[in-house]
Amino acid sequence: MVYNKAVKEISSHFYKTLCRERAIELEKRFVYADNAATTKVSQKALNAMLPYFTENYGNASSIYSLGGTSARAIITAREQVANAIGAKPNEIYFTSGGSESDNWAIRGCAENGAKKGKKHIITSVFEHHAVLHTCEALEKQGFEVTYIPVDEYGIINPDDVRNALRDDTCVVTIMFANNEIGTIQPIEEIGAICRERKVPFHTDAVQAIGNVEIDVNKMNIDMLSLSGHKIHAPKGIGALYIKSGISIPNLIYGGAQERSKRAGTENVASIVALGVAITDACENISQKIERVSKLRNKLIDGILKIPKTRLNGDREKRLCGNSNTSILGIEGESLLLSLDFMGIAASSGSACTSGSLDPSHVLLSIGLPHEIAHGSLRLSISEDTTDEDIDYILEKLPPIVERLRSMSPLWEKMCKNELIK
Repeated sequence: MVYNKAVKEISSHFYKTLCRERAIELEKRFVYADNAATTKVSQKALNAMLPYFTENYGNASSIYSLGGTSARAIITAREQVANAIGAKPNEIYFTSGGSESDNWAIRGCAENGAKKGKKHIITSVFEHHAVLHTCEALEKQGFEVTYIPVDEYGIINPDDVRNALRDDTCVVTIMFANNEIGTIQPIEEIGAICRERKVPFHTDAVQAIGNVEIDVNKMNIDMLSLSGHKIHAPKGIGALYIKSGISIPNLIYGGAQERSKRAGTENVASIVALGVAITDACENISQKIERVSKLRNKLIDGILKIPKTRLNGDREKRLCGNSNTSILGIEGESLLLSLDFMGIAASSGSACTSGSLDPSHVLLSIGLPHEIAHGSLRLSISEDTTDEDIDYILEKLPPIVERLRSMSPLWEKMCKNELIK
């Protein structure tokens, strides 16, 4: 309570000061460093989708030529998504995004399992809430969920999954890469363990698509969720890969769309954009990873020069564009507001957007105390980020930290407690 009260007092105190600087700072450059939250729609994806709002507006289920144009566009996009992950086109089902795909995969396997008396699910403690909340809902329906821990760097031990498997396990769902700290999991090893035990394996690859080379067959993945708005396609479009031979119940009844698995007239324009965007995201991916990783390392190294900071997550086994650091003596909401006034869009480990001051469950899962988890900063860059963007962030961040710490009644106390060496 004392901590929360102090945070509110600090926010109120410096907010007016920042407002006075707003007019000046608006003239500064704008740096978007929250690509893990969403990305700008690429010009190529936008150009591809526009005709399907105007001249090519036909319903893909219609038999006349205008509908056939839309149907062929969907076929092409399905092939593009499949090619990006090493799948077959008939294994791709279009959805509204990652959350829907996660729900469909997990709930579908749960429904199948329940019919056979298998009501055990395995996941990890730091999954996206699309997975965690789905598992919590299933627990209320009588399912038992095992939550696999992660180490201090945010990595799952495959042996923990092996040891958790039971005869009544109906699905294992482990994210490919964490959305907050960017750690990449040993998916191929976990998939092999599940394949050996004949348990369906699902992975939420929303953050990994376009940032990690993925081959669903080589990696033993049975189901994979992805979302378009993380790879420069519009919001509201995604896909679920379901390996041939695996059948889960329909998501939506009422029509023959998506091979009768998900009824509803197709969002043709966004489907087309997803096909274009995922192709662009996965072409020359090794060169992209190399370039973006260099910028990320420059960003991380620069932030860590600020006293009493630490990197969250593994230094090497992380997404090429992810930087997540904790800055002692800083509260996430105040930090984000300050950066915003400088024209820098970022996010924090604190759940400030929901009106809560509770720290991130991801950061707590890797062992951070509340005081450190509250002051975390996630900067997620992309192939559009420049050296000048990184320089600007590293120029503006240190004085913001110094100012916030100077106003914090907890800063001196935290230093004495040596929460970060």
